[in-house]
Amino acid sequence: MPIITALETQQHDPERVNVYLDGEFGFGASAMVAMARNLREGRELSEEDVRALLHDDAVERAYAAALNFLSYRPRSRREIETYFIKRKTEPEIASAVVQRLERARLIDDRAFATYWLENRQTFRPRGSRALRLEMRRKGLESEVIDETLEGLQDEEELAYEAGLRKARSLSGLEEREFFRKLVAFLQRRGFSYEDASAATRRIYSEREDPSSGCSPSPPEGEGVRG
Repeated sequence: MPIITALETQQHDPERVNVYLDGEFGFGASAMVAMARNLREGRELSEEDVRALLHDDAVERAYAAALNFLSYRPRSRREIETYFIKRKTEPEIASAVVQRLERARLIDDRAFATYWLENRQTFRPRGSRALRLEMRRKGLESEVIDETLEGLQDEEELAYEAGLRKARSLSGLEEREFFRKLVAFLQRRGFSYEDASAATRRIYSEREDPSSGCSPSPPEGEGVRG
């Protein structure tokens, strides 16, 4: 069996080491894996030892990549799985990382659903139909979606908030055209025709009657993107 003759920290990545076997480069591994596997000079490594080391290292690298992916915003389990598929990560490695992330509560579909709803309500209000479709596309189960949308605020009020932002770009239109375009916009956002119409009538009446106290809404924030 080959013997470890040297362990050297990599120049460009101090968190990884090069492992030399019988005086020649054998493989690279994360310093964490090297420590966990008790690598040291003079130790003999069997083929099984090497396979286990390379497997653990692959998991560590995939885990680090997943943490970076999660650093931009929370993700659903399906999003993480799709991410690994696109990276052509071995299914066994991907599964091990997903389970590890779930144990650390870095993936939690219920928490993700709540986050998604709150973000949409704050930055890009949508009706329940649009939200349900978005959540399904994120791979959330129907039970999770139903539980989350139970807390959705009054949809007519949400349509009103969404419509205020859009109405600024329609300010020069006559009533019929204003109504047609704003209702269509709100329906595309997942609001029912009834809620979209009621919100549009309210916005138009406030535009025509400055004494209503309606003040311009702040610019729409970026929020989370698909």
